[in-house]
Amino acid sequence: MNAEQLQLIAQSAWQALPTLLAAAPITLGYALASMVLGLPLALLVALLRLSPVTPLRFLSSLYVSFIRGTPLLVQIFVIYYGLPSFGVTLSPLLGGVLALTLNAAAYLSETMRASILSVPRGQREAALSLGLTPRQTMRLVVLPQAARVALPSLSNTLIGLVKDTSLVSVITVVELLRSAQLVIARTFEPFGPYLAAALIYWLISSVLELAQRRLEARLSRQG
Repeated sequence: MNAEQLQLIAQSAWQALPTLLAAAPITLGYALASMVLGLPLALLVALLRLSPVTPLRFLSSLYVSFIRGTPLLVQIFVIYYGLPSFGVTLSPLLGGVLALTLNAAAYLSETMRASILSVPRGQREAALSLGLTPRQTMRLVVLPQAARVALPSLSNTLIGLVKDTSLVSVITVVELLRSAQLVIARTFEPFGPYLAAALIYWLISSVLELAQRRLEARLSRQG
């Protein structure tokens, strides 16, 4: 690769940068929306997997197994292109968020379930002996401790979601990767825009990782 080629790549990356930066909030918004919506669903699934009711445990386990055992790209296709066969048509925005939410919830539920189980049984028994109901024990004693244990994995899931948003480009969502593809369609120079998009993904992930470390350090001082 000579100096002229390097200059061409740098120039194409620089020219693509405004378009890509404008799409970056869309990528981050998809990740945050999927995380916010996925957390309560993940908690519900985790509690169902710990339920003494066998059908509830089976159904929640089946959901987690199916989501974790199939590619996210296939899940996006099923939701966006498959649901219209049953009369359910979703916009690219809703279809993408729904697919990412369902996928994230399955993985987050395993993190939450393990975190809940990590809380010593003696603390639950002590809370119950003090007159707390099982629901109060879970809400006031178990979940706060489980949340601290789960924090690193939850943060890693959010970082993973930022990268997974690139897959919704297949349903015409104009996020970061799709924006790079549109730039390439105009300039016919792929390396620069793709490299610029990769750097933006890396920058977003690095900022989120830094925020995760600071939050963990603050929680450690409080603990």
